[in-house]
Order: sequence, then structure tokens, then C-alpha cells
Amino acid sequence: MSQRFTVTAGDIQGEVNQLFEGDEETPSASEASGKGDGNPKESSPFINSTDPEKNQQYDGKNMALFEEEMDTIPMVSSLLSSLANYSNLPQGSKEHEEAENNEGSRKKPVQAPRMGTLMGVYLPCLQNILGVILFLRMTWMVGIGGVIEAFIIVLMCCSTTMLTAISMSAIATNGVVPAGGSYYMISRSLGPEFGGAVGICFYLGTTFAGAMYILGCIEILLVYIVPQAAIFKMEGLEGAEAEAAMLNNMRVYGTLVLSFMAIVVFVGVKYVNKLALVFLACVICSILAVYAGVIKTAFEPPVFPVCVLGNRTLVWKGFDVCAKVIERENATVTTKLWRLFCDSEFLNATCDSYFANNNITEIQGIPGIMSGTLRENLFGNYMDKGSFIEKVGLSAAVEPDSIPTNTNRYVLADITSFFTMLVGIYFPSVTGIMAGSNRSGDLQDAQKSIPIGTILAITTTSIIYMSSVFLFGSCIEGTVLRDKFGEAVRGNLVIGTLAWPSPWVIVFGSFFSTCGAGLQSLTGAPRLMQAIARDGIVPFLRVFGHGKANGEPTWALLLTACICESGILIASLDNVAPILSMFFLMCYMFVNLACAVQTLLRTPNWRPRFKFYHWTLSFLGMSLCLSLMFICSWYYAIVAMGIASCIYKYIEFRGAEKEWGDGIRGLSLSAARFALMRLEEGPPHTKNWRPQILVLVNMDSELNVEQPRLLSLTSQLKAGKGLTIVGTALEGTYLENHPQGQQAEQSLRKLMEAEKVKGFSQVVISSNMRDATSHLVQAGGLGGLQHNTVLACWPRNWKQAEDHQSWRNFIELVRETTAASEALLVPKNVSAFPSNGERFTEGHIDVWWIVHDGGISHDSDISAYTYEKTLMMEQRSQILKQINLTKTEREREIQSITDSSRGSIRRKNPAAVTTQLSVTEEPAASSKEEKPEEESVPVSPSQQEQLIHDKSTNPPTPATPQSPSADAETPGTASFFFPILL
Repeated sequence: MSQRFTVTAGDIQGEVNQLFEGDEETPSASEASGKGDGNPKESSPFINSTDPEKNQQYDGKNMALFEEEMDTIPMVSSLLSSLANYSNLPQGSKEHEEAENNEGSRKKPVQAPRMGTLMGVYLPCLQNILGVILFLRMTWMVGIGGVIEAFIIVLMCCSTTMLTAISMSAIATNGVVPAGGSYYMISRSLGPEFGGAVGICFYLGTTFAGAMYILGCIEILLVYIVPQAAIFKMEGLEGAEAEAAMLNNMRVYGTLVLSFMAIVVFVGVKYVNKLALVFLACVICSILAVYAGVIKTAFEPPVFPVCVLGNRTLVWKGFDVCAKVIERENATVTTKLWRLFCDSEFLNATCDSYFANNNITEIQGIPGIMSGTLRENLFGNYMDKGSFIEKVGLSAAVEPDSIPTNTNRYVLADITSFFTMLVGIYFPSVTGIMAGSNRSGDLQDAQKSIPIGTILAITTTSIIYMSSVFLFGSCIEGTVLRDKFGEAVRGNLVIGTLAWPSPWVIVFGSFFSTCGAGLQSLTGAPRLMQAIARDGIVPFLRVFGHGKANGEPTWALLLTACICESGILIASLDNVAPILSMFFLMCYMFVNLACAVQTLLRTPNWRPRFKFYHWTLSFLGMSLCLSLMFICSWYYAIVAMGIASCIYKYIEFRGAEKEWGDGIRGLSLSAARFALMRLEEGPPHTKNWRPQILVLVNMDSELNVEQPRLLSLTSQLKAGKGLTIVGTALEGTYLENHPQGQQAEQSLRKLMEAEKVKGFSQVVISSNMRDATSHLVQAGGLGGLQHNTVLACWPRNWKQAEDHQSWRNFIELVRETTAASEALLVPKNVSAFPSNGERFTEGHIDVWWIVHDGGISHDSDISAYTYEKTLMMEQRSQILKQINLTKTEREREIQSITDSSRGSIRRKNPAAVTTQLSVTEEPAASSKEEKPEEESVPVSPSQQEQLIHDKSTNPPTPATPQSPSADAETPGTASFFFPILL
């Protein structure tokens, strides 16, 4: 006879913990209660302790037995246990709570079982998406925009979030999902620049969402629950005064509520966690109450009369009967409504002209779903601020040119409404789709749960929103729909008038749900900022990465509260909603952009397994996000994009380098390849010519650059334009000297960064220096992006016999650049060249044209190639004059030195130009002695060689009578000399 045993919910929980943690010694519930002798086998609830055969079977197949038993046990207890442990806090909050509870204790906390799709993704997304806009602005949006346009708005916004969720699903199924939430998923996919920009936009959106929820909470409190609690009284005020009083009340109470919530979050998130299930229940009960009320209106509509004077809707306040007079005891008496518009209660009293000329009509505010109201509410009815909310179909007698009086007795439009404004106000109601991915580290199977849970939550909420548009338009009168604060229905929440069994279900449900959403925003936003700060990609935010001992982000919470306070000071939910719409749309746009670009570029590490993903969906989602940004508010969109761009550029220039990979880098590679292929189509035109310089430097024994001022010259000459390659040659074999090559390359990069030289570094290792330099000249550049100029120093100690190899290498370099038709810049006394930080008041740039015609005997025989070289040399002097430290110098003394046997060719066919930069502190009067611009000086070949030699060693100029040596300089004078060989 088989024995029976019972299983409790605690036993199941203990076994689940044992399986998830892999801890064989975790006691079950029965063992903890004192049952058994302490042996885990005998105390297991799945084992009959008197059956040795079953015990032995459990020892070998405990996992299979557990699964078999779980199939026969109802999951109700497990579901209830999961609901009891439900939390909507972002990842990291629970860890901080456990650290706080276990502070000072050495006991290792027991890891809770990971969550599935329902508890980990679906319900948190559902709770975050359904919020304040649905309860406070949805009915008003349907009344203003009409059912058709409201449905279009809902469809566009829900489609945007659905397409973004598909892109998020692609990211989630692309390899292992990192623990850390949406920011980690996006930043590790996009790279630090885009990741940081998106992360900060996401943070700002979450922070302003907290401000929006708090403002919604205060609006429910002061308008629908306890209007008497208003500090600034609005009774008897009209127009701007009443509006100002309302805004001031929102600011005061909003600041108090924000301070209270910030204190609660600071004290410990465990208090917020304990209320998570209550907030979820409020949201679900409120939605169910609305649908129940809709069904009830089909056979028994609720009684919410609306009083209309002429065609103007009256504020139902201060009177009880919607009539001017009533019959009482066979007598006609006036009502309270009469006394609101007349100066006395008697029938002969003087009354408002509009009140006297129009009749009072009482209409049903909630006619029901079968009343045919949908036909009247199909189309929009946009209004200007201060306009009367009028009943369509009723006539009114209005005196021409009459000024309205007693306007505080009518329901008025508080803002000017238009289609794009409705989009901006509504979009925050569909945000919150990343609540599931924010808990990626707590999910049992993130690659499965995030796509399924997020898409199901968006589908559910989209159905709720779309059905609400038609249900509201079918059940509620148009004048009530356009009444934002329910003034026509005795101050009731408009959506509450539709709820069953009572409007207070919606009022209190929406109040607690907005409070919970505000607490969640103040809990999640600081942790997001802490994650960004700890990544170190934005240096000035690092201080916000610090917190309490248990990891609570104290400084980030303070920053979040300050930013949230700025939103509360705006004091209008309608004005705050478009701001956070911009930041969320920016975040969603970058997510879609990253997925589309990585798919189109066929990035090797981009292999999403989500079968419903396609790059066209991401591109469509990106387009919708960008369109909605400019539809909501074009100036807010420009500001948001400007903020994201500034953050991107700041991280690019000042942020820390992270090895996260960069999906956008593939776009740069493709663009670079396309540009290089275009450059291959032909040589550059002379007008587009710029010096593309290959800078050849020498390294000392410690692998430091011997001529650092050579890069100062390069920086000033290039000014960040064109191509610059800084190369050096090392002697030896590549296999043995590879570490030295890497060290030399790092040394080059550091010097280039210090001298602000934008370009590339290259190190070549060869058996001898001559071959290594030749390899640099031949192989420098890529495709059409190659150097056309070589910059190398004049060889040192070239006159000494023991150092003959240096000038031999230099002569070979001259021959190779000539064979390659490249220009050669040879600076001498480069150590005398001023650094980037030095400035001079005056000086001269002297250009000496050393002309030999290369066999051309007549001016008419000058080739186009030689003419282009001439233009290049003239541009060279112009570039020299643009140097920052020599902007005050002038080009001077352009001379031609020719061979007498060839005649005077002047400067049309030069083969070399010698440039001397002479900067002096002498008065400007000393520079007046200038020679003619062009001068022909015939000399013999021997004299020419001697002249060139003299110019190389001691170039004469009027400003510098004596050239300084390489080691000493004349006080107040800096002389620098180099020939340009073409």
C-alpha cells in the first residue's frame, strides 16, 4: 500500500531555491520547522523517508523527480508566492536593499529565484505604460481631437513603441544580455559616444517623468479629492488670476511631495518595494472599473446631468437645480442659478444679457454606449484659450459686439489646442517599454522574456488605449469630454464618471498609481545616473557615482530631485509632457538607428535571433520617432537634438575610451571606403591642392622623438587640414623589435596629441635605416589618400667624415621624392622654430625662388606640370602666412635665381623655393626697405651652388643681418630656414 505525502507552498519555495542556487544543503520548509533528523534526504518533502528505494532514486535523479512532482502540483501557490514578491524596481535596487538589511552581518543573503516573463517583464511594463495621461487627459484628447484624430495619434505612438520594442528584442537576442538594464544594452551596442548620449537622454526623460507623475498626483489631490486644501484660493477669481493661483498651488504641493518621496527613497527602497503590489493592483482595478462601467452604460447609464445655458456649458457649482425658475406651492420662484447671473432673487431683477436671452437645457453627461453619441464625437473641435465649451447642435442668442460677463460661471478652455500639441501630451502615456529590460539581470531567460513580455505588454496597452478612444467617444457627451477638469459634472474626474461601481475607484486608483510611478522614477533615475557616472564616459559626472555604503546613489538622487524640481516649477502637466516626450523619442530613435545601421553594414557581431526583426522595421521606427519629435514641438526637438549632439561630442573629445565595441563605427568605415574609392578616380585639381605631409622623424635611444619642434611646424603648417602621417624608422628585425616598435608608436601619438597634430603615426622596422625610410616614402597612405610632400630635417653633422651615412641617406631621400614627383620640405635649425604657444608681433616670410628650367629654353615651352608646381609653391607661401603665430608677418623679397646660360626665365618655371621665416621684435619701420617683387639675377653654376650654400648656412635678410646657429639665437629674433624642393 503506497504512502501519501503532502506538499506545502513553503516546501515548493525551498526546492525552487535549492534548484536555482545549486545549494544542496538548503533546508526545506519541513526541515526548518523541526521535522526530520537533519538529513536533507529524509527531510525532503518529495521523499517518503520510510522507503529506501525511493530515497536512492532521488539521490540519482532529484531534478527529474522534482519536475515530475511539479507537474502534478497546482501552480496557484507558486503564483501567489511570486505576486507576494513582486517588485517594479530597476535592477540594483534589490541588491542595495539586501546590503542594507545585511549590513554588519556576515551571513550570506539567500539569492531569490529569478523571475520569468510574467513577473519580470510583462507586469512591470504594463504598470509603467498605463499611467497618469490615461486617467487625466485621455478623455479630453478624444473630445478635442475627435475619435478619428485621437485614434490616429494613439496608432502612431503605439506603432512607434512597438517598432522600438522589436529593435530592443533584436538587441536582447544578439548574444548574452548584459546585466544592468536598458542603458547597458544600448551603450554596449552603440559604443560610448552614442551610448552616453542615449543614456543621459533616457535619464532626463525618466526624471521629467517623475515630475509629470507628481504633478498629476497633485492635480488629482487638489481638484478631485480635497479642493479645500488649496493654499491659494481660486474662488471668485477669473482668467489669469485663477490660473496663477492654480499653478502656485501645484508648485507648493509638488515641492512638498517631491521632498517626501526623495526622503523615502533615501531612507531605503525597501519601503517602495513593499508598495509595488499595491500600485499594480490600483492600476489593474482602475482599468477593470472603466470597462465594467462601459458595459453597465449599455442598459443603465449613470446619472451625471450637464447644465447648458444657450449652447454654453455651465460650471456645476453653487446651484442644485438646472433651471432659472421652479414651481413651488403654486408659485414661481427663482433658483440659485438665477442668483448667480442676476442682482437679486426677484423675477424683476436685472440679469446678465446672455442669461436673459437664452434658455437653460439639461443634458445627460453619460448617455451610454447605445446612444449614438459616437457620431457627434467623430471629428475634432479645437479651441483657443478662454473659449466657451459649447454643445454642438444647440442654438444661442448672442448680442453683437457684446462683452462676455460672468465668465467664471462657464466651462472654458484653459489652453489653445491643436493636433501637434495633443501628440506631445499623449506620447508619455506609451513610454515605459524598457521597464522589463531594466531588470535584465534578474530574469531567468532574458533573451526569451524581454521580447515576449515587452511586446505582449505593448499589445495589451495598445488595445486598451485604442478601445478607450472608441468607448469614450461612444459613451460620454462631447461637452463633458472637452471639459478637462470635470467642472460640468460637479467637479468629478471625467473618466471616473464612467467607472463602476463608483467614481472614487478611479480617483483613488489613479492617485495611488501616480504616486507609485513617481516613486519608481525617483528610484530608477538615480541608479541610471550612477551607472553612467561609474562608467566614466562623462568625466564631470563621476561625482554622482558615489553613494552610501550599501551602494545607494545619494548624490545622483540629489541631482535627480533638483532636475525634477525644475519640472515641477513649470507646474503644468500639459507643458511638462512634451519635454519628456522629446527625450524618450530621442532614446527610441537611437535604438532603432543602431539596429538598422548594424544590419545594413552586416556587422559580424550583429546576429539577432528574433525572427520577426527586419532592418526596415527599425528604419521605420527611427523615422516615426524623428517625425513625432518635430510634430510635438519643433523647437523642443532642436533643443533635445542639440543636447544629445553636445554630449556626443564631449564624450568623443573628453570621455574615457571604452572597449565596448561600436556599432556606428561600421558606418564610418563604409563612408571612409566610399571616399577612398572616389579619390581613386583621378588626381586632385590644383585649386584643391593641399600639402599631404609625410613627416619623417628620428628616435633616440630611449625611443623619444629627437626633433619635437618638427611637429610644431607641422601643426602650424597644416592647421588640422589634409593628411598628416608621422613616421619613423627603426633598425632591426620585426620579430625581435616589435615591442620597441609599439613603444615608438605610442611615443609618436603622445607627441602628436601634445602638439595638436591630427593625423596618423607609422613605424617601420627594417634591417637598415635606408630601406626603412624608403618603405615609409613608398607605402605611406592608402589609395587616393597619399602624401604629396615629405618633411624631413636637414642631416646633422653632415660635414663630419665619421657620420657620412646620414647625408648619404638624405641624398637618397631627395632622389626618391624626386622620382615620386613629391615635394620635399627640409627645415634647418628646426629647434629655433617657435612652439604653438608662442606669439610674435611682426616679422617676414622670405621666399627665394631658385629656378632652373630643366632643359626648357623658351617661355612658351613651359609645361602644365611646371605651371601646377608654380601654383603649389605660391599656395605654400599663402599657407605659411595663415600660421597662427605668424599672422602678422608678410611675404617679402620674392627673387629668382637662374642659370645665366638659360637666360632670365623669372619665376614661371621654378624647381625649388627656399623659404625663410624671420620673426623679430624690432619696430615696424625696419621692414620698409624692400626690394622689388621680382628680380632676375644671372649667375654662373658655380656661383649658384655657392649662393645656395651660403643661403643654407646664413640666409641674409634685412630684418636679420646674421642668422643664428642651431644652438644659440639672437635675443628678440627667431630665424628658421628650409628649402622646398619640387
